[in-house]
This record gives sequence, structure tokens and C-alpha cells, in this order.
Amino acid sequence: MKPLTPEGQQQINAIASRYGISQDATLSMLQSVVNGGGRMAQFNIYELGGGGQWMQGGMTMVGDMFNYSLKNTVNNLCQELSNLISSQNIFINIPQATNVFGGGFAYAGNWWPSELGSPSSSGSQNNIKYAFFPAPVSRLAIEVNSEVSVYNTLDHHISGVSQQQGGGFSVLFSSQYGYVDVLNLPLVSGPGTIKHDTTPIPIAAPAPIATVVQTNPAIQPNPVLEAVAAIPATATDIDIFNKIDRLAELFNKGILTEEEFSSKKSELLSRL
Repeated sequence: MKPLTPEGQQQINAIASRYGISQDATLSMLQSVVNGGGRMAQFNIYELGGGGQWMQGGMTMVGDMFNYSLKNTVNNLCQELSNLISSQNIFINIPQATNVFGGGFAYAGNWWPSELGSPSSSGSQNNIKYAFFPAPVSRLAIEVNSEVSVYNTLDHHISGVSQQQGGGFSVLFSSQYGYVDVLNLPLVSGPGTIKHDTTPIPIAAPAPIATVVQTNPAIQPNPVLEAVAAIPATATDIDIFNKIDRLAELFNKGILTEEEFSSKKSELLSRL
């Protein structure tokens, strides 16, 4: 994250004091919101219940799922940080420097095309570098083996590399819609060196679905419970947390018993 201006640091100090958390925790959440393009955040902050996620106008999840006060705090904090970065320039602008190799200008020390500006998130995985530039630019720059390709991200807000498939160069990125394969994005410039791996990958047999053993023959399986809690073997951590959150809603409405909820919650958490 770029350094804050003095005014930006004052704003962060005030927010930290208002929410009763440390400045480090507030800065960590600010970085998460910036990485999510100002509309989402994935974080792991001890003072805010550990791991969780936030989506603007949508779902907020925290480690302590029944702590609704903490959920409200995280939601308000993330929304305030989102409003702050969208309404004020709280970061010190990185000055442009002349590119001695080809005229024109480029951001000093950066590998992406200078006309893209400064990314909201960037990183690397193995031999792949990426930088995401949100709207109105809406571009994703990727460097593989010193070759840079630029893709149109459409309405995706890229927050990080999710995984690399097989031994090839097809990379999945995480966005507000889940995972997006870079091969599904329009290529704007560059060689487009990201390619699918053509090596066949063995498909593992799906894991058997756990069954509930009824000790009382009068108790029948709850079809609502089984329908909500059923999850494929390839499920991500976010899928599992979404299932647990849905089960919690059904429990609070009295559709599930405490025993049913606790059993399925334990089963889903074991998949993490």
C-alpha cells in the first residue's frame, strides 16, 4: 500500500479511535478494502475476530459468526474506509519518472505500462506477476517470463490470485463474483502468454457425502438441512463459510434444531 498523506494518517487515527481498535488493525483493514477495489475485503485481523470477508451492500462474515455486534462493527468500518478512499486522496502520489530506455514516462520501478497508472492491488505467484487497475481503467496487467499482457477486466474487481491450474499458465483470479479465469477476459495488448495446460489431469472420484446416523428411529433426516449443507468436494473456504452462514439463519428462524445445526457446522468446519 502506498504511504498515507498527513491528512490521511489523521483520518485513520480518528477512525481507529472511534471504533476502539489499534491503528495497525485499521491500516490492515484499509489495505484489504483497497485490494478489493473499495467494494469488498478479505481479511484476517485478530482484533476483529480473525478471518472474515465484507462485500459492499451485501454479506459480512466474521470468525465469531453469532457475534452480530462484531459483524456490525466490521461492516461499518469497511464502509467508512471505502467512502474515505473514494472521496479523498489519502495516499501520497508516486511521481512519474522519465523512462530512459524509450522516452515517454513510466512509474519508477514498476513493470506494467505507465498509461495504466497505479494499481489498486498487485502481487505475484511463482513466475507470474499481476497488477489490477479498477474502473475507469478496468485493466489487468500480467507479466510472465518478462512478457507483459494487458486484459480488459470488464466489471470484475480483482483482489488476488486464487490458484494456478496444473502445470500450465491458466490462472484464476478472485473477484466479487468468485473466480475468473484470465482466458475468459478480452486481451487488450501483449502476447497473451497465459494458456491452458493441455496435460490431462486425473479426475478424482467425488468424496462420499456424509450421512447422519439416527439413534432414534422416530427422528427422520431433515431435508432442508441436507439441501443447504450439501457441498461438493471442490468447495472453497468461501463456499463453506456461506453454507455455515445460511445454516445459522435457518437455526435462528427455528427451522433447524440446535443439534442439527451444531452437527452440520462441525462437519463443514472440518473441511477447512
